[in-house]
This record gives sequence, structure tokens and C-alpha cells, in this order.
Amino acid sequence: MQVSILVGTMTGTAELVAGDIKKMLEGKGHGVDVLLMDNLKADVFQRPGAFLIVTSTYGQGDVPDNARDFLADLQAVKPDLTGKYVGIIGLGDTTYQDTFNHGGQQFEQAMQALNATIVGDRMQHNASGGTLPEDDGLAWAEAWAEQVAPLAKAA
Repeated sequence: MQVSILVGTMTGTAELVAGDIKKMLEGKGHGVDVLLMDNLKADVFQRPGAFLIVTSTYGQGDVPDNARDFLADLQAVKPDLTGKYVGIIGLGDTTYQDTFNHGGQQFEQAMQALNATIVGDRMQHNASGGTLPEDDGLAWAEAWAEQVAPLAKAA
């Protein structure tokens, strides 16, 4: 299976999580590209395979700065993502209760509005929870890959 990991990050944590997931998936024989959202456009979803969005939340529940233009482009272009399989890992901190994990939530809502198939429940890592995001992300992504691989193969 080919996987494109799309990364929205401010401090590099989401990129670290994506890098660890890439190594794990490649170790299981999958092809993986990690793409920072900085210059991505809606046409990234023309790539083959499955997609994994790894994003933090920043400010008042916003997506990271490097993800804003990408999210805006998705909302403006409105590509039909029917037949595209997506997983979402959101990073946040419950210290910010009102906006906890809103970055991941915004991408989840965008993917649903564009008819993508979301595989698995959106992972919501809590920075105040005492676990490392890369450890939780690896466990989540391993289960996600097992779910999405047969779907992506059949597509």
C-alpha cells in the first residue's frame, strides 16, 4: 500500500510522529511519503493510495500555520474525495479544554464534507496525558494500516 502522510505542525512534534509512523509502515512493506502541508494544494489527493493527516492544534483551536493555506484550498476547490481513504491523528492538550484537538477536528470535518472515507476514529493525543505522541501515534497507525490496507488494495 502507498501512504501519503500530510503533516501540519508548528513545533515539529507532528512531523516527529509522522517520521516514526513512516519507519514503522515501511518496515511492514508499505511505500510512504511524508509531506509537510506548507505548499500542498487540494490536488495532493490525486496521489494513489491512502492518506494519513497528522496535525497539531495551535492558538485558539486553529490548524498550524503551515496547514492554513492547504485547508483553505480544500474548502475552496472542494475536490470530490469519494474513494479516498483517510486517517487522522490530532495532537492537542486538554489544558486548552475549549479548543482541545480542534486542528484534527477541522481536517476531519473537511474530509467528511469532501466525501472521503475516514478509516478509524480520529486519534486525539493529549499532551497533558503523560504519554508520548509518537508512541500513541505508532500504536494507532499500526491498527489503522491493518484496517485501510485491504480497502486501498480493493480501490
